[in-house]
Amino acid sequence: MTTPDPGSDRPLVVVTGASSGIGAASARALAADGWHPVLGARRVERLEQVAEETGGTPLELDVTDADSVAAFAAGVRDLAGPTRPLRGLVNNAGGAQGTETVLEADEDKWRWMWESNVLGTLRVTQSLLPLLLDSGDGHIVTITSIAGLETYDGGSGYTAAKHAEGALHRTLRGELLGQPVRLTEIAPGAVETEFSLVRFGGDSARAAKVYDGITPLVADDVAEVVAFAMNRPSHVNLDTIVLKPRDQASGMRFHRRT
Repeated sequence: MTTPDPGSDRPLVVVTGASSGIGAASARALAADGWHPVLGARRVERLEQVAEETGGTPLELDVTDADSVAAFAAGVRDLAGPTRPLRGLVNNAGGAQGTETVLEADEDKWRWMWESNVLGTLRVTQSLLPLLLDSGDGHIVTITSIAGLETYDGGSGYTAAKHAEGALHRTLRGELLGQPVRLTEIAPGAVETEFSLVRFGGDSARAAKVYDGITPLVADDVAEVVAFAMNRPSHVNLDTIVLKPRDQASGMRFHRRT
């Protein structure tokens, strides 16, 4: 794996789910702004490619596995130091599985969505929060979704998980009031990444249909917002940012061109 320059004084930022999509794009945007990204995901080969592009450090991470999170956090502690504090965390790992109705809900899919979106965010945040506080100027960005602000038919498992993740983040915002840590929730609408491919179990035709007739957001659109929020002056806290394509009004309302 790539090892960082031990003399580097770029502040550290952890990005979870950094092997592709919004996570990888955020790592690139933050590296361009002078951060040293610590990249976490299960797909180590992809992480190494992103690390090569960003000068970051790849560390294997499965947010659904408490032991994996503990090992990842230990690796981050080894990298951090007085000249290179951990000042940023981008909680991006997560995803959706299936579109079953509540009546047809698949508990295994719900369990995975809660593990990856809610408990995964809890585990990573909890394990790295002491380092962020010690930095004297920490920032936690959590990528939720408009699914954490509304509901839509066929999305009960995902919307429930994203509502819970958002509640976790917003509760932490109050609990850390007065501490040297900012908290930003970024809630995107339709973003064309691997998200729908995972949701539909690898069915590429079905995944592509989600974006038929619209111009969706892309990962770089969200990454630019992540970098913007994290590079505001330390007294400025952008609490909640919602971004959608112009063609989208809500989770179920799109303007589709034929």
